[in-house]
Amino acid sequence: MSKKLYLISYGCQMNDYDSAKMVDVLSASHGYVRTQDPNEADLLLLNTCSVREKAQEKVFSELGRWRQWKQDGKDRIIGVGGCVASQEGEALAERQPLVDMVFGPQTLHRLPQMLEKTRETRKAVIDVTFPEIEKFDNLPEPRAEGVTAFVSIMEGCSKYCTFCVVPYTRGEEVSRPLDDVLLEIAQLADQGVREVTLLGQNVNAYRGRMGDTAETCDLALLINYVAQIPGIERIRYTTSHPAEFSDALIQAFADEPKLASYLHLPVQSGSDRILGMMKRGYSREQFLDKMRRVRQVRPDISLSSDFIVGFPSETEADFALTMDLIHQTGFDTAFSFVYSPRPGTPAANLRDGVSADEKHARLMLLQDTIRSYDEQFKRNLVGTTQRILVERPSRRDPTQMAGRTSHNRVVNFDAPAAVIGRFVDVRITEAMNNSLRGTLLTVEAPAA
Repeated sequence: MSKKLYLISYGCQMNDYDSAKMVDVLSASHGYVRTQDPNEADLLLLNTCSVREKAQEKVFSELGRWRQWKQDGKDRIIGVGGCVASQEGEALAERQPLVDMVFGPQTLHRLPQMLEKTRETRKAVIDVTFPEIEKFDNLPEPRAEGVTAFVSIMEGCSKYCTFCVVPYTRGEEVSRPLDDVLLEIAQLADQGVREVTLLGQNVNAYRGRMGDTAETCDLALLINYVAQIPGIERIRYTTSHPAEFSDALIQAFADEPKLASYLHLPVQSGSDRILGMMKRGYSREQFLDKMRRVRQVRPDISLSSDFIVGFPSETEADFALTMDLIHQTGFDTAFSFVYSPRPGTPAANLRDGVSADEKHARLMLLQDTIRSYDEQFKRNLVGTTQRILVERPSRRDPTQMAGRTSHNRVVNFDAPAAVIGRFVDVRITEAMNNSLRGTLLTVEAPAA
């Protein structure tokens, strides 16, 4: 009988990617099969995120609920991975003795060895080191789960923004060699993947070694190479840093039709004073200039961003500059949060004079504004014909199919299941709260 793995994943798309790789690694080494029922699991894993406030408490609260499962099955193994594990290390196992394994984002490939060691010694095994790019050299061959796939092209971040824990939990920026990335994508394409999303904490800092030379490949050039892989018809990337959003990347939106008309570029604030305190490395005018130039070369692009509201000492004037930047740019999607201090970051030592009520009032105004731009963006799509990659049956109505536009908007429409995995032309007929509806027009011919 197969051993069962129960896994919960918090946080970003990088964590989703890492969780999928944990499943692949343990399937290859020990034959584990993932289950949605923790009661039947032999191994329980929690992949954690430390970006938001109280992340550690969320982890310990979840582990508290797992205590009964540990007691019910004495041989059950419990592991905690991800950024909270990287941050806490031995302290996590000391505070919660039911944990058998603590591993960081860079050591998930060592799970089979850690599993054997904790079974042998009956003691907690901890490995939260940063062994450069070793992880990718020790993962099983990629396995497609549908027609879209995430591909991690780099790890870590070297920007050290004053509010962010990522450099401390995932390490410095390390890029995968170009050949390794292209091989993985080609293998996924052979399994039917049509769209890839290139992942990195700071993906546009990618500098992959080219063959045996000293030359490196940047993200813009990588996009060009990926576009030439047979079967790959759409390319996305996330998450970018504005300081390294280069002229070459702007030009890529002009030159490469396979690059999706969607850009997520976290600005965090529209105030130069706050940007300086955050150590972001760019000014509001530099950011606005880049956004204007992107719109010039790709007028229909969907622009997305991240915002931190209520950073220590943020005034009404600072917040007004953020709102003005939103109006100038016309972001139609955003991830926005009230500032929360992260332990060990420089900003955690700053005096915070902004009241909780004021922070939340500002956040509501910002989110309402973004929502209005989102509604306008979707209304503008009504009546247009959009090229959709059909990914799955619709969640609400299995007789309908669902896929995404180049702008990353979900569209539901009547169609047979045979069109899954193919690109179709759909006329958008209605804008809903969280999706679009459309009418199928044409279907691409199946691959030979």
